[in-house]
Amino acid sequence: MNFQSEKQLLLDFYDALDNDPDTQSVFKKYVSDDVIWRGFHPFNEINNSETVCKLFWKPLKKSLSSLTRRKDIFFAGNNMIKGHEGTWVASMGHLMGLFDNPWLNIPPTNKIIFLRYAEFNKVVSKKIVETAMFFDIPHFMNQAGLSPFHHQTGANIVQPGPSSHDGLLFEEQDEVESMKTKNAIEGMLDDLKVWKSTDRKTLVEELQKSWDKDMLWWGPEGIGATYTIERYADQHSGPFRESFKERTFNGHICRITEGMFGGFFGWPNLSLVHSGGFMGMPSTGKSGDMRVIDIYRREGMKLKENWVFIDLLHFWKMQGVDALERTTKISPNSKIKLDKNIQ
Repeated sequence: MNFQSEKQLLLDFYDALDNDPDTQSVFKKYVSDDVIWRGFHPFNEINNSETVCKLFWKPLKKSLSSLTRRKDIFFAGNNMIKGHEGTWVASMGHLMGLFDNPWLNIPPTNKIIFLRYAEFNKVVSKKIVETAMFFDIPHFMNQAGLSPFHHQTGANIVQPGPSSHDGLLFEEQDEVESMKTKNAIEGMLDDLKVWKSTDRKTLVEELQKSWDKDMLWWGPEGIGATYTIERYADQHSGPFRESFKERTFNGHICRITEGMFGGFFGWPNLSLVHSGGFMGMPSTGKSGDMRVIDIYRREGMKLKENWVFIDLLHFWKMQGVDALERTTKISPNSKIKLDKNIQ
């Protein structure tokens, strides 16, 4: 399938966002007025483009001077999820700028800063009609000297793009390779549906079905990154499964693959009851939602790399902990209040 016109529309949109100071006019040209925009806490779901500009893009551009998008992955595909069919374009990387003014009550550093992001956009009749714009605010906070979370099982780093350095699929891709990637992701998801393994040996054997032995798992701030199947089992998958005995898979809104890359998101993907241990926190006994974007790179017949975005601020707020408010409130340099519309 050819997704070149939809890709070009997104590339033109990104270029305009970087270079045109009139964000509202950019949105008027490329985005539907009644766009469905899904963002992480505290933005959540917004249903018109004017409000997206007002609450997200304009404040971010004011806070981050010389804001620019550094793409590491870019691909498109036909959505596999019933009820959400159509062409979607995915992008992942960092929004980079100079942190010169407060954002979300986070005090500026006047230094370079990265906002890690992953994004899915549905394109219909040369307009963006749906967006999932997920971003790692806790990772941003950490760069600014704030620590919203204090126990992380994986490594805390600014995360790179694909080790293969081939994630920007500007050209049309081989459909056979796209199908192989689809099958690899679907196989991994089928394994996850049973989710019974918690002992290390059985868990590693399960992971070996879908993952390369030297897999790279790039998790969000609060969980961190890990390398190889064994360390992934020790540093994330095992502890995560132990922390959530009750779980419900809510399905995905979008799932696409192209070439060696693929990904999906849900709203929320999972609902889980926290039985204790996750991120070093004791049991709450409460159910919480996890809004997740996963981006994958396949190598051979197995998955090699996985970039994961989880709205942990939203999850912990459902558990009774507002990590964003609590952390910024104790910062001596924070005097700016959040816009009442995004609290």
